[in-house]
Amino acid sequence: MKKLSRKEEELMQVIWDLEKAFVKDAIEHLPDPKPHYNTIATLMKRLEEKGYLAHTEYGGSYEYYPIVGKENYKQTFMKKVLNTFFDNSYLNMLAYFAKEEKISPEEMKELVKMIEKDKK
Repeated sequence: MKKLSRKEEELMQVIWDLEKAFVKDAIEHLPDPKPHYNTIATLMKRLEEKGYLAHTEYGGSYEYYPIVGKENYKQTFMKKVLNTFFDNSYLNMLAYFAKEEKISPEEMKELVKMIEKDKK
């Protein structure tokens, strides 16, 4: 699975949320300033070439839909981040976020509760 650019990820978020979209539908759901139609059409075609989207044709118009799920994408790239930056250690990753104050002690306690609940 190829890593997506920031713009491609932004567009995939829209398509994952909508479940299927014509170019104009995707544009409506993107933040301002709205990109040009041709820009989004090109990105959708590129996403299809990368294996993230497929389309159904309706008289010359393409309705795109995801063939890679959001969870699958997230899991693949989180594993890569975990391996590349944290020596494949969840403990190292959590310690990083705690050290950088990105997660509070209260959130850590909540996380422990969630883990314990899932193991029961």
